[in-house]
Amino acid sequence: MLKKRIIVCLDVKDGRTTKGVKFQNNIDIGDPVDMAEEYYKQGVDELVFYDIIASARGRGPILDLISRVAERVFIPFCVGGGIGSIEDIRSTILAGAEKISLNSQAVKNPDLIREGARVFGNQCIVLGMDAKKDETTPSGYRVYINGGRVKTDLDALEWAKKAVDLGAGEIVLNSMDADGMKTGYEINLTRMIAENVSVPVIASGGGGKSEHLVDVLREGKADAALIASMVHSGEYTVGRIKSELNSAGIPVRL
Repeated sequence: MLKKRIIVCLDVKDGRTTKGVKFQNNIDIGDPVDMAEEYYKQGVDELVFYDIIASARGRGPILDLISRVAERVFIPFCVGGGIGSIEDIRSTILAGAEKISLNSQAVKNPDLIREGARVFGNQCIVLGMDAKKDETTPSGYRVYINGGRVKTDLDALEWAKKAVDLGAGEIVLNSMDADGMKTGYEINLTRMIAENVSVPVIASGGGGKSEHLVDVLREGKADAALIASMVHSGEYTVGRIKSELNSAGIPVRL
């Protein structure tokens, strides 16, 4: 059986790690490079860095930060935020990232997914999706962009399928309703997307205790769980989470 991955997410704003709730009230919680190294030592499988204001400010990727992280961690990491061209993707990979997350820029220019996958391979191109409950859409969830600030006309399920058809090799699926709440992942949303696409789905938004990860990896059919608040708060270590998942029968890399 394939092992489930535990991925720590670091939201970056002005070169510092930040954390908010439902995309609001962000506070500074530390240096992203030091934090990345600490989670690497704890045994995390992968890391994700999101520059949460790059798209809104029309700024490119955080290359200096990426290269500093690459010098200190030796696991795959993904970078998102402000990546709007093939040149941006190339420079981000050359700086040391293994994967690129396209979120707002993919909505604005879907061809970027196709071209990125063609040039760098599907495994490098991750669709980042921020979805929020909306009963007026066919699936019941609507896609938002620019750090959750801008509502789109896209239905979450339709967009996930289209992005995979274009070449996305993985989806990081963030529930805006659950984001930072630590009350559990959006199981219905995660399962719906996971059952309808042929690529790994990473559940994001809502992880507060190990049982939440067990639920989304088992009931939500997720291939991996993204965590932030749980470990940023010091309440959990990656090792403790993996141990508790293992005890619950979830296959993880120990």
